[in-house]
Amino acid sequence: MNILLINHYAGSVRHGMEYRPYYLARAWVRAGHRVRIAAASSSHLRATAPAMDGRRLVDEIIDGIEYRWHAAPAYRGNGLGRAANMAAFVAALYRGAAALARNFQPDLVIASSTYPADIWPARRIAALAGARLAFEVHDLWPLSPMELGGMPAWHPFIALMQAAEDYAYRHADTVISILPHAGDHMAARGMAPHKLHVVPNGVDPDEWDRAPAPLPAPAAALLDALRDDGRTVVGYAGSHGLANALDTLLDAAALLRGRPLAFVLAGAGPDKQALQRKAAAAGLRHVHFLEPLAKRHMPALLRRFDLAYLGWRRQPLYRFGISPNKLGDYMMAARPIVHAVEAANDPVAEAGCGVSVAPAAPAALAAAIARLAALPAARRDELGRRGAAYARAHLDYALLADRFLAACAAPH
Repeated sequence: MNILLINHYAGSVRHGMEYRPYYLARAWVRAGHRVRIAAASSSHLRATAPAMDGRRLVDEIIDGIEYRWHAAPAYRGNGLGRAANMAAFVAALYRGAAALARNFQPDLVIASSTYPADIWPARRIAALAGARLAFEVHDLWPLSPMELGGMPAWHPFIALMQAAEDYAYRHADTVISILPHAGDHMAARGMAPHKLHVVPNGVDPDEWDRAPAPLPAPAAALLDALRDDGRTVVGYAGSHGLANALDTLLDAAALLRGRPLAFVLAGAGPDKQALQRKAAAAGLRHVHFLEPLAKRHMPALLRRFDLAYLGWRRQPLYRFGISPNKLGDYMMAARPIVHAVEAANDPVAEAGCGVSVAPAAPAALAAAIARLAALPAARRDELGRRGAAYARAHLDYALLADRFLAACAAPH
């Protein structure tokens, strides 16, 4: 089968996030399919941008996946620059639809760019090629910019995204969602309920079964020193942004001052400097910040944590469910997880691999951390093993890729 996966923000192990398109596509290639990923050259998520050298189109093969990078202007933030970047990508796909349908001859076209406007070129390509059309939902747009960003329903950008979302639900043959409780919303926007299939974010067990890449010297030295000092390490790895509720973690750390604990936050993001200033002002000498590490270092880093933290803001949007990427990595590292969440689902509770508390509640979070830290090491190891077993059974990208294609092949 020839599979065209359209994802504006698609990354790879060379370029960084987002990884889901890469792992699904690689599994399909390994199963004997031909896969092309169409992506934009500029994304706020990638650590490394593809080399365009002034060209409008660049082809690259990574692990058997045919990447096609479409030139789109760079941007910062969520203003007009990002909108122009989206428009350039969608327009390029639409202009090249006929040639792409003719030359690649896809059997399946997947519109998967987070924002839904890619459904229009995707449907044109599918119609020209006689292919099935799938619409993949990562976040609910335009609800996400409305509820998270405060944009009004009358805003022209929101109206355009709403038209695209409604069009996608009506015209896609299959709707794939990482959000497990979004079906009622989708049906209210015009989707026939039988179209919906849930395929969460996943993990690649191979990355955890091979010998891990050693940690960079500064990270290894810090973690060695904390271990030698008898500290129980509470760790976080990922973006330092408002949505990650790291301010709540610092507040909990303040409440746990004086205990044999250390808090290690690895990563980068728009709030990192503010978090560092907050920790310094509060005298939280048991809180440490690491620079972001490459994905290949994640197994070694996460296995050096004793407990792993995942937090969320209290946000009504989570009524549709969550499927966080980093949770799968925490599970594969076999670390007990402290989860501050209020959502329609809770994978930590489902897997029985940690403790869940309400979000934005430092005292409850501190109590949960203290309770897990006080457990015998054997009991913490048992919780960690539950998470790893759950991830291997339910979140392996090889299994998810098969489920994805099976959903796309289901009768209309």
